[in-house]
Amino acid sequence: MSDSRLERLADVLVGFCAGVREDDLVTLESSTLAAPLLCELYRSVLDAGAQPLPRISLEPLTENLLRFGNDEQLTWVNPARADDIESVDVRIAVTAPANTKRLTNVDSARQALADRAVEPLRNRYLERAAAGELRWVLSAYPTEAAAQDASMSLSEYEDFVYGAAFLDDPDPVARWQEFGERIDRLAGFLATKREFRIVAEGTDLRLVTEGRTWIPSKGQENFPDGEIFTGPVESSVEGEIRFTYPGVFNAREVEDVRLRFEAGEVVEATATRGQEFLREIHFDEKMGGTMHLALGTAYPESGGLNRSALHWDLVCDLRSGSEVYADGELVYRDGHFLDGRS
Repeated sequence: MSDSRLERLADVLVGFCAGVREDDLVTLESSTLAAPLLCELYRSVLDAGAQPLPRISLEPLTENLLRFGNDEQLTWVNPARADDIESVDVRIAVTAPANTKRLTNVDSARQALADRAVEPLRNRYLERAAAGELRWVLSAYPTEAAAQDASMSLSEYEDFVYGAAFLDDPDPVARWQEFGERIDRLAGFLATKREFRIVAEGTDLRLVTEGRTWIPSKGQENFPDGEIFTGPVESSVEGEIRFTYPGVFNAREVEDVRLRFEAGEVVEATATRGQEFLREIHFDEKMGGTMHLALGTAYPESGGLNRSALHWDLVCDLRSGSEVYADGELVYRDGHFLDGRS
């Protein structure tokens, strides 16, 4: 990837996505693999007149904690992390994995225990974000591990990721603003509907969104982005869904997940790979023509009430053999809204 694209990505993340302002306190979170991008982000935050606060992680540390830590150590909450969530104005996080499946053989019960310990921090983070007190953006730095998962070379994967982010465009911010107008129109349409039914291979799911808020994701919190989401009425979710894309959560892969809901609760969960982990956690999402369902905590700004130690996005492919009904009307088929909406 050229230096110009790194510099452009940093400026878009800091200026357009996070809206960093003078005197903001900004955490920069990633692994050592993203050092080239972190350096550009640091420069861009300084250019905005703000204070950068790097938080650099090493992947093996988490594995060591989960393998060798006692229960007290697993549930210890780092006070520096708690202080960041309470005090910073902006969080910029960049995923840059060396091994996306590195925790596959870790005891899933110990992993769940550690996740539950940080649930209050996660909920507080979402509360501050919903109140407009904390701005955030999550992006990705292409690594060999992520490229391998996508069955691409690193250079191909770089082109794919940064092409999706419009970084090869002369004015990526203008492209995102134009794209955001389209997403706004779709969110407005969805907001007029009360009940949805999603039908695809292995999927027949019903849910109610009346009284909830549809949020258009225009590249300012996840980058790149393009989803429109809400939190359904908790007790309304009924039926079954099959997630045809492998789900990677906490550096573990779960494949061919099938869930059955009754009154909003998962009553049956199976997977062809990672079944034990799927059950232990109590029972990506940006690809066009797909739908994702997040298990666990809802974003408060959507009106969703669920709070949990878990927030896991699972992806269902709707690009072939699918139909979505809104208030009984067919509005989406095979990855596209009908009537020219997309």
